[in-house]
Amino acid sequence: MSITPSKIPPEIKAITDTLEAAGFEAWVVGGCVRDLLLGRKPKDWDITTNATPEQIQAAFENTFYTNEFGTVGVVQEGIEDETLKIVEITPYRVEGKYSDARRPDSVAFSTKIEDDLKRRDFTINALAFSPSKGQLLDLYEGIKDIKDNLVRAVGEPGDRFAEDALRILRAVRIAAELDFTIEPKTKDAIVKWASQLEKISKERIRDEFVRIVMSDKPMKALILSHGLGLLRFIMPEIEEGVGIEQNQAHSYDVFEHSVRALQHAADKGWPLDVRIAALLHDVGKPRARRFAEDKHDWTFHGHEVVGAKMTRKILENLKFSRETVEKVTVLIRWHMFFSDPDKITLSAVRRIVSNVGKDNIWDLINLRICDRIGTGRPKEQPFRLRKYQSMIEQALRDPISVGMLAIDGKRLMAVTHETPGPRLGWMLHALLEEVLDDPTKNTADYLEGRSQELSKQGDAELRKLGEGGKEKREEAEEAEIKDIQKKYFVD
Repeated sequence: MSITPSKIPPEIKAITDTLEAAGFEAWVVGGCVRDLLLGRKPKDWDITTNATPEQIQAAFENTFYTNEFGTVGVVQEGIEDETLKIVEITPYRVEGKYSDARRPDSVAFSTKIEDDLKRRDFTINALAFSPSKGQLLDLYEGIKDIKDNLVRAVGEPGDRFAEDALRILRAVRIAAELDFTIEPKTKDAIVKWASQLEKISKERIRDEFVRIVMSDKPMKALILSHGLGLLRFIMPEIEEGVGIEQNQAHSYDVFEHSVRALQHAADKGWPLDVRIAALLHDVGKPRARRFAEDKHDWTFHGHEVVGAKMTRKILENLKFSRETVEKVTVLIRWHMFFSDPDKITLSAVRRIVSNVGKDNIWDLINLRICDRIGTGRPKEQPFRLRKYQSMIEQALRDPISVGMLAIDGKRLMAVTHETPGPRLGWMLHALLEEVLDDPTKNTADYLEGRSQELSKQGDAELRKLGEGGKEKREEAEEAEIKDIQKKYFVD
């Protein structure tokens, strides 16, 4: 197992050559070396050197240096490959004690590569390669661990995890990404030091969690995290689903169903929002579960509402962006829409689109696919799915909100001589209800004529048409869907 200089991109070699021309050492180091040995494309490139930050900056035109650890970012313009646009160069360094399990109390620069490698987390990341010499430096048998598919801490595992507790999650993530096993002594230390994760900021926990979710094997990582006692420091609510049996439609408990749904999203290469929604879509089930004596089975009515509220708190606690919180919450709130195209009406599909928004409807469909696959069913039922997708396509061309009507409040006042107030809102919603059932009515002529008729109604009758009629229709539709769900054992 070796690396040839030809495996190093010209842009990286140009940086190491520049440092060496200035009289310094330069090594490609860390995960990128590991990935090259595995035949994988590195996701980023790191270089280490005996030059100081000031000397590094003097050697390159476009750099930035804004941290206390000596890392200098070299900006390379005109390069399409994202992994090469910014390359980080860090001086060899020796770190002091880690009083807070997050960062070293002090950092001193060194002149020896050996000092830099011994502070690294895992043997497979403590590898360095010199592009000019073709030399591979392996002081901790990292190559052997790569061959043995092992994640092993450098030196004493407890010392590494005491220094930075986030390495605990990193071990799990790397094991999942590479499909490696965590070496027993390292695993024992993870269990022992797991509580140190309480000292890590929510933002750093979130970032590592995102990398786990976006890996190729998030299911393996989360099951491993549960087994090692780590999930309670990330998302304790997920573990509430362990051992929670479901109804006849499911082969797995809530926890395994959820991680399987997530894994399908990963297999499909779907984005972060869908993956998180797949993991959390049934997070409300343990709290909503009830045993129905008449059916001799478990029911989970309302779990999507409970789950949406829980999801908002979970994601806000992990400091996710407002956009991510809102989208994932919406997807989970509405993931129980009924999707049988032979049973559901087009007006119901329009309401689903209205509830989640046009920008989210296809992600909702993908979430539903993950939910189905997570039950243990082998197929996505492509024919029914295509038919339902065609109904969505049709619904997207039709009005799904008051703002898409062929009449607005200003025109309504001109036609009916109404003044601003609740009557206008009732009138618009009454018109929308008619258009949801029959989109051909969404014309200015029809709506203007109908609005004149509505304006003759008293407040009570108009409010009933605008609000009560909608509620009654939704209640009838919900009751009909519940009957269908019971028939097909869908909660």
